[in-house]
Amino acid sequence: MNRQNQKQEQEKKQKQEKKQTQQTHHLKTPLSKEDILKLNAEDIVYLTGTILTARDEAHLRIIESDKKKQAPPFDLENAVIYHCGPVMEKSENGTWKAVAAGPTTSDRMTKMTPTVLKSHNICALIGKGGMENIADTLSRKCVYLSYTGGCAAMTVDMIQSVGAVYWEDLGMAEAVWELNVKDFGPLIVGVDAHGNDVFKKVKEKAKAVFMKQTLK
Repeated sequence: MNRQNQKQEQEKKQKQEKKQTQQTHHLKTPLSKEDILKLNAEDIVYLTGTILTARDEAHLRIIESDKKKQAPPFDLENAVIYHCGPVMEKSENGTWKAVAAGPTTSDRMTKMTPTVLKSHNICALIGKGGMENIADTLSRKCVYLSYTGGCAAMTVDMIQSVGAVYWEDLGMAEAVWELNVKDFGPLIVGVDAHGNDVFKKVKEKAKAVFMKQTLK
């Protein structure tokens, strides 16, 4: 067997091993610590229940509220935070409907997340692109779930209703929206509660390949 065939066989074996170890989880919110600890990096997750959108301005206001010892108007206990700035439509009867609700880049919230998690028992974060060096902050209490960008319209099909909206003065994209979802996903466990970070691993692998090619 030549080197090329050996490489192909090795890659095939690795894919098979990954498929055998990767698990799919259907979870209901609010999540528990038990739910979080059974998730491993690269597992697939589908969520049913309530999730809360929160972007930059919402994170800042949560931190400001905590400093003033004022509880936010929504429940963050065992909550799921979705990094998302949805497009909403208000009907004649005053109810809201999601028109688009794709994930936004999570890295913008990286610096604020440790402060928010220190004060609130949030169990999961959803977004795209990962969060730099967040594994230690999430250890034993929270996971980062990666959702594919560019799926804003498709996401709407999994949102059964909009329960409420908070902090509307921040604007539509920055307000906190309570979304009632069913089988929301597929979400990939990008950072688990055991210190495993898929994004960091990919970056390190890419860097190693780049350095190898550069030194040739």
